[in-house]
Amino acid sequence: MYMFKYIMKRIGLMIMCFVVIMLMCFVLIKLLPINIQGAPGATKDQLLFEMENRHYITNLQYNADGHIVSYDTVPIMEQLGAYVTRIFKYGDFGLGMTMPAYRNRPVLEAFTTRLPPTILINIYSSLIGVPIGLALGIYAALHKNKWQDQVINVIVILLISVPSIVYALLIMYVFCFKLNWFPLRMEAGYDYFSWPMFKSMLPAVFSLCLGSIAGYARYTRAELTEVLTSEFMLLARTKGLTKGQATLRHALRNSMVPIFPMILSEFIAVLSGSLIIEQMFSIPGVGQLYLMSINAQDYDFFMFLSGFYTLVGLGAGIITDISYGIIDPRIRMGAR
Repeated sequence: MYMFKYIMKRIGLMIMCFVVIMLMCFVLIKLLPINIQGAPGATKDQLLFEMENRHYITNLQYNADGHIVSYDTVPIMEQLGAYVTRIFKYGDFGLGMTMPAYRNRPVLEAFTTRLPPTILINIYSSLIGVPIGLALGIYAALHKNKWQDQVINVIVILLISVPSIVYALLIMYVFCFKLNWFPLRMEAGYDYFSWPMFKSMLPAVFSLCLGSIAGYARYTRAELTEVLTSEFMLLARTKGLTKGQATLRHALRNSMVPIFPMILSEFIAVLSGSLIIEQMFSIPGVGQLYLMSINAQDYDFFMFLSGFYTLVGLGAGIITDISYGIIDPRIRMGAR
């Protein structure tokens, strides 16, 4: 009962936070000057006419040649009302207007097409980063203050200190350009599970997972070291368990309580941080589309993708908190 109340409370707060963030995004993007640069295949008049249909502008004035010479901007709150009405009444999240490749294309359709590469590179990153990071952290904790621990600590500090963009540049230069092990860009097409496609994703995956490996190793070492020096571990040894048995049965299980939720939050952090990496390696994912929508000032794409990343971040917080109670039944979220 306590958990149910806690979850309902968190969902309510999440919805309130989501509404506030999206309202801010809508107002701020609308305060920018309207982008009326005609894309290939679209004239300035066509773009303005489409903006009138989307209730962004009104009162179009034409000259003798039939070209639009002036217009009035619809008040922001009226635009917001029209936008929300389209979503809840018609399920219409908008159309692309200013990005050439997505002009007159439904936002939801483009999003679903772009989502698989983003999800895959983040899943591959987690599949590689989690076991390596946990293994390094466990090994460092079991060899605390020895040379193995010192070497791992140095590697972890270097990986944490350097931004993933720098790793991406190094990987691009060394493995893609000099050694020619991987292509510089992701393969085109939709056969995401073929070997050429997987190979072309690896540079981006490695760029994302290096920082995650360092985070997992650092937290695992810290938690496991603390548990190994606890009194109950001494009691387990005095009852006849070997060091390996005590570590596997008690130390690792207790140290995973704060580490497992961190894995969930780290996955979300990688998902959010893949925006620049997707752009660098030409990954046709959601992150690259989001940056394109910002540069092109495509309102509907920007709002939808902002909502997506906002929901991902807010939802991750709830999932992380609930996972504490699932991993350790002694934890009861919301209980007094």
